[in-house]
Amino acid sequence: MVVIPTSELADPASLERLWTGAAWSEGPAWIPTTARLRWSDVVGNRILEFDAATGEVAEYARDVEYVNGRTLDRHGQVIQCSHGRRRVERDVDGVVTAIVNGFDGHRFNSPNDVVVTSDGVIWFTDPPYGIRADGREGHPGEEEYGGCFVFRVDETTGDLTAEITDMVHPNGLAFSPDESLLYVADTSGPLNIRVYDIVGGRVVAGSGRSFAAVRPGASDGFRVDVEGRIWTSSGDSVQVLSTSGEVIAKFEVPETVANVCFGGADGRDLYITATTSLYRLRTTTTGVGGRQ
Repeated sequence: MVVIPTSELADPASLERLWTGAAWSEGPAWIPTTARLRWSDVVGNRILEFDAATGEVAEYARDVEYVNGRTLDRHGQVIQCSHGRRRVERDVDGVVTAIVNGFDGHRFNSPNDVVVTSDGVIWFTDPPYGIRADGREGHPGEEEYGGCFVFRVDETTGDLTAEITDMVHPNGLAFSPDESLLYVADTSGPLNIRVYDIVGGRVVAGSGRSFAAVRPGASDGFRVDVEGRIWTSSGDSVQVLSTSGEVIAKFEVPETVANVCFGGADGRDLYITATTSLYRLRTTTTGVGGRQ
């Protein structure tokens, strides 16, 4: 294994805690049109925004039905996952509408994280965290379709398919730069990241395989940079994985990391949602396409 010096990827000393005060920070996405970082306080049932120009944080919305992960579509509109409404939805300037809310006549569990490919197709994971009995991240409920799948929805045709059905609790997901590989974190059972081959915009049946096991803790959310490296959350840090799944760098964070995204004026700032806080790490790379 070749470990890349951290200085070639980011300066650990540049880690900043920008804000604290959430119950569980998740789902970061950089909004270029406003130069703001939007993220979820899932347990707090609110959406927050950090203004990169002023350094101020404000509530974007509250009582949001436990929104978790989000991304941007090809038009720069926000696509987000609602635990409480058990659906994937679009937020345009505060007007929220449903994109898809069920499969085969049954409600989803609690859509968790989402990406949009270059052709505009939406992919999302559906673990059960928002329907657990404790109600911390949603409303108690049942797994109605009998599993926890990764779905693909084409808004142009209305086609909704369960593309991955062999994981326990699929969570974070991202595509390789050429979209030939889909990485998905499993946050139950084996606690690993799996990788699947993509041909013609679909998962190749039987292609799923273990890619990496992130320790301590597990990989929750992650992003892929333009070199194909995976920047993933873990229990004590952000870890950078090579295209072969080896840890090549590690940046310690003083709270449990939930998710990350690239942003900033030049795309080289890594924003980190970790337990109660929002952090920022200056890197030497950028994320893929701005939609992941």
